[in-house]
Amino acid sequence: MSVPAAGIFRSLKSLNYRTWAAGAFVSNVGTWVQRTAQDWLVLTGLTHHNASAVGVVMALQFGPQFLLLPWTGFAADHFNQRKLLIATQATMGALALLLGVLTVTGVVRLWHVYVFAFLFGCAAAFDAPVRQTFVGELVGDADLPNAVALNSTSFNAGRMIGPAVAGLIIASVGTGWAFLINGASFVAVLISLAFLRVAELHPNARAHRAKGSFSEGLRYVWGRADLMAILVILFLIGTFGLNFPIFISTMAVGVFHTDARGFGLLSSTMAIGTIAGALFAASREKPRFISLLSGAGIFGLGCTLAALAPNYWAFAGALVIIGVAALTVTNTTNSLMQLSTAPAMRGRVMALRVGVALGGTPIGAPIVGWVADRFSPRWALGVGAASGFAAAIVAGYILAGFHRPRQRSSTL
Repeated sequence: MSVPAAGIFRSLKSLNYRTWAAGAFVSNVGTWVQRTAQDWLVLTGLTHHNASAVGVVMALQFGPQFLLLPWTGFAADHFNQRKLLIATQATMGALALLLGVLTVTGVVRLWHVYVFAFLFGCAAAFDAPVRQTFVGELVGDADLPNAVALNSTSFNAGRMIGPAVAGLIIASVGTGWAFLINGASFVAVLISLAFLRVAELHPNARAHRAKGSFSEGLRYVWGRADLMAILVILFLIGTFGLNFPIFISTMAVGVFHTDARGFGLLSSTMAIGTIAGALFAASREKPRFISLLSGAGIFGLGCTLAALAPNYWAFAGALVIIGVAALTVTNTTNSLMQLSTAPAMRGRVMALRVGVALGGTPIGAPIVGWVADRFSPRWALGVGAASGFAAAIVAGYILAGFHRPRQRSSTL
């Protein structure tokens, strides 16, 4: 049964959401420009095709998501979310500009990238849970799954445009300008936050400030079998599967011997799949647990096909499949966890979600990078495939009823 476009884009009826989405899209493009340029700089400019160094950068950038969990969840549940977003977005913009200046002036070194990756990760750790729960304030719970999916569509539309733009920028004027452009792009989202109609927001319930609020969040999740199962699935795929900077860069450079344009095109090609997955999620009225089973299984299959790809274009096609599957998993976990969590607990629960999904990167990225260096990029993709199949087994175990989640059967 087809879903009308008005249903897919129903969150855009809200002026506040339209305002936010416009600014966020510009910033998303800039974010993907920087991510692509950063990987290229480390892999080809500061090292000699060292995938382990890319893994270290990823570990430093995503490690704070887990290290700062007690504070990031607290901030999302207790502070004004719009003002907190203004602070985090401004911080990330300033860091991008500083890294750009270092790179353009030719003084950047690998340790500089390590430091900026960690600082950027600290700001992003506070930004991620509040940004994910803030969509509930923009549209309310009724359209929350749709708004989450449209946010992913915007993020991955940026993923489609940004890497291709980065490839052109790197080839024409150099890597440093990609960082400067990303820094400037944060102005758009800051303007959108400033122009929101505050009176029309749907504020989430704020938690009372008290000692032990983080441990309260842990106990809440520990007592929910459905939330625990989702976190296990996220840990497996997030730790060993969502290492796309390593997978794509090492396959592009080490296997297919392409240049910056070809590298950027691969990242953009993957975004075709992620956008398709996000739009499919936006068309559904309710998220379902069974989507995690199919998404994880297809993710494993896509990584397997990518590992066996005989040429550049076959690899690009496999990335489309991986993109659809990855978005199915991440969007479904986001919507399921938000909708099944008490409003006053959402910030802490979503901080745990982000921490588990990305906080495993300090473990997985160096391992995957080492596998790519020691054996080959194809074997690194094999690690990603194994993570998808393992997550599918966990989801299948839950759905088989051995340890059924405590939620309505309509979501299964």
